[in-house]
Amino acid sequence: MGQFFRRSHNLPLQVAAVCYRVQGGSPQFLLVNSNGGNKWTFPKGNPEQRFSHSEAAKQEALEEAGAVGKIESQHFHLYIHSKGIFWEPAGVREFVVKAFLLEVLQLTEPHESRRNPTWFSAEDAKKMLAKGREVKYKREMELVVDRALERISTAAPNK
Repeated sequence: MGQFFRRSHNLPLQVAAVCYRVQGGSPQFLLVNSNGGNKWTFPKGNPEQRFSHSEAAKQEALEEAGAVGKIESQHFHLYIHSKGIFWEPAGVREFVVKAFLLEVLQLTEPHESRRNPTWFSAEDAKKMLAKGREVKYKREMELVVDRALERISTAAPNK
């Protein structure tokens, strides 16, 4: 595990807002279409110098999903994400992503069109996040949902 973190520090960093709400006692996750529109993902992007990493993730949630809410100041998980297609000239690029939990309190119109923000149960979110991804990245996304569920369940009694 230590080797993973040393290696990941050489990768470019992105930040993600893992947007959720609790409906009928069950967490749901807000996913958006990737820029290409063929995959589902969490709102994410590059950190901006004018924001902390959590504030940058919160901004991505607003821009891509129209999500407004409370974000945790510390990331709850790191995961590896890929962009690109191996047979294209640029190939596949990997990123390490800091995942921040954001409880959605309100939805507005997303700034970015064609993102199609949609709510999914935890199990459906895992299925949607897995579609079109290699096994390695599919597992990364499943783990993000599992870690988020753990975090949400430990935070629930404090509300």
